[in-house]
Parts: sequence; structure tokens; C-alpha cells
Amino acid sequence: MSASKQEVAVAASAHRIRSIDVTHHRLAFNPPFQASWDSKPRLHLDATIVRVATNTGFVGYGSGDRMVGFAGHEDLFIGEDPLAIERHYRVLSHIDFHYGRCWPLDLALWDLAGKIAGQPCWKLLGGLSNRVRAYASCGVLRDAGALAEQAERFVAQGFRALKLRFRRGDWRDDVRGLEAVRARVGNRLELLVDCNQGWRLPWDTQASWAFKDALSVARELERLNVYWMEEPLHRADFAGMRSLRAATDVRIAAGEMTRQLHELRDLVNGGCVDVLQPDAALVGGITGLRRIVAMAQEQHIVFTPHTWTNGLGVTANAHLAAGLAESPFLEYPFDPPDWSLERRDYMMAEPLVVDRDGWINLSDAPGMGYALDESTLANTIMVRGSD
Repeated sequence: MSASKQEVAVAASAHRIRSIDVTHHRLAFNPPFQASWDSKPRLHLDATIVRVATNTGFVGYGSGDRMVGFAGHEDLFIGEDPLAIERHYRVLSHIDFHYGRCWPLDLALWDLAGKIAGQPCWKLLGGLSNRVRAYASCGVLRDAGALAEQAERFVAQGFRALKLRFRRGDWRDDVRGLEAVRARVGNRLELLVDCNQGWRLPWDTQASWAFKDALSVARELERLNVYWMEEPLHRADFAGMRSLRAATDVRIAAGEMTRQLHELRDLVNGGCVDVLQPDAALVGGITGLRRIVAMAQEQHIVFTPHTWTNGLGVTANAHLAAGLAESPFLEYPFDPPDWSLERRDYMMAEPLVVDRDGWINLSDAPGMGYALDESTLANTIMVRGSD
């Protein structure tokens, strides 16, 4: 081994995890955000920030789920090599089984690994591309005219695809809004529909659609040339998704809130979906979803993550989608003024933006390429349990 290689090896082995800090933040909303999938108006956006520091001065950042159950497990990582990401993934998978989803730590470890290596995460993940096309993902239920106006604005901003939400109580009303958008923008936008039937918030007791309801909707979406229908059935209705996929030309998308990798495996191997949507901030982290990307590609299934966390989560998923997954486009939560960059990315020094042609461009900066707005975070910090 040459002297230079020895120096690199010694330097790499010198890194050890010194500390893991988890903080929770809340940005108040005025006016509230009325999400289509939530019967309660949202009065704030909470963000959990994970900071992993090494004894050599590097710090990695991640965000996403609330790290429930992580407290008391820090010693499983402190003193370990930060680049032993597979080892850390296994520990996190055990914590996930016993407690909660602590995958923001995996994202922070990838940010840290990139900084140690001096490489952007998209390159470490495979280097296929440093960009991915974004689709504007709406979150509010608007009337048909307002939807059409919003779609026209998205076209002007460079977006090539738009996701609309259903949940107006009667899917026929949802279809009328979709018709207005298609009539206004023609084929200038690829249209996607989120049916929001896969899961419910704890206080929402409304039942999901039955297969025949979903099939009736699918027929209308075929007529309107919709690219995919997302979460058309309950998340556990694998047989229904398989039958719906066989019965319609519209692509079936699912998997956004799936808890375990084996459930994603069963969606793929069971022929249930055309589009797989797990979020690295919520399931498996980047380390776990690398496995799922390869599996989906072998089955010719589109992999494009769900990203409704915050700008750090969107960025982490963008690195995975661009560097490894060949995703045709990535979810970009954006529905101003209700869901603006100022709200979504308040924890970031600079918001994640798309260019005038609708692309998310990832830099060559080491790691994820993002930075925290420490002043805003200091002003929004909350004591755990105060919510």
C-alpha cells in the first residue's frame, strides 16, 4: 500500500461518532393549512432535526419522522465508525421493530458520510444523475376553477407534472376538478391523482374505498389520461391492488407510509403496483431503500419516493432518486400560498427549489448539500412532550 493510501486508510479509521443530538421544532401557521388528507386544520409544522457529530469535526444532518423511541439508544452508535452505515441500518431496523421509525438518523449518517468522503450523496449512491424532474404535489382541495388556475401557474413555472388530491366526499366532484385542469392545460402537464385511501390519521374513521369504487374512479382517470392513481385502496388490500392493476390502464401507485421493507417486497413480488413510493425519511432510510430500488428495477416498476416531510426530507429522497433509482419525476410538495417554501423549508438556510424547466438540481457539495437555518431553529425549538 502506498503512503497516500495508508494515510487515507488511517484518516478514515480515525472517525468516530462523538454525539447524536435530536431537537424538535414547531412553526406556527396563520392561516392554518387544510390538508386534503386531514379533517383537522393544521396549525403548525413540526420538524425533528438529527445532528450526528464525529470526533474529527464533521456533522451530518437529517430530518423526517419524530425519532420516537430513540432516546436511550444513543450508546449503540456513540464511538462507532460513522461509515459503518450497514451496521447502523441493522440497529435502526431493530429499534423500528421495538419502538418507532428513527430513519432520520440514517439520512444524517449519509450526509455525514458524504462530508467525510468529500462527495455528494447522489454520487455515492451510484452517480446516475445529479438531477431529477419534480412534479408539483398539491395538498389543498380547491374548486374546479381555482384548480385550473393553479395548474396554469405550475406550467408557467416549468413543471411538467402535477399531482391532484381526491377526498371531497364524492369522487365525482373530484373528477370534475380533474376535468377542469385537463381542459385548461391539455397535455402540457402529466396528471397524477392521489386518492388518499391507503391510510387514515387517528381521528379519521372514514372507511377506505372498496374495489368497485376504485375501479369506477379508474375508468374516469383512464378517460382523462392520468399517469397514476395513488393509494386507491387500503394499504393492506394487496389482492385488490393486484386486481385493479389488471383491470385498468392507469398505473397503480402505493407504499408511501409502509412501515417495513418486507411489505414493499410483497407489493413488488405480488404484482400489486406499477409505481412504488416509500419515503426514505419514514421507512428504511436510504440504506434500506437501496435494496428496494434494485428490486423494483428488476420488476420494471417505477420507484419514486413520497416526500411530504420537509425540505431536508425532499432533498434526501432526491439524492436517492437521481443517483440510483432513475425516477421519472419526484414529488415536490408545493401548493402556494397554503404550502409555500417558507413553510415547508423553514429549517433550511436555503429552500430546495426547482429550475425553470422543473428540475431539482443537486450540487457537488459533500453530503446532501443542505445547511440548517440555526437562527430559525433556535426560535422554533420546543420541549419534547409540549405538543
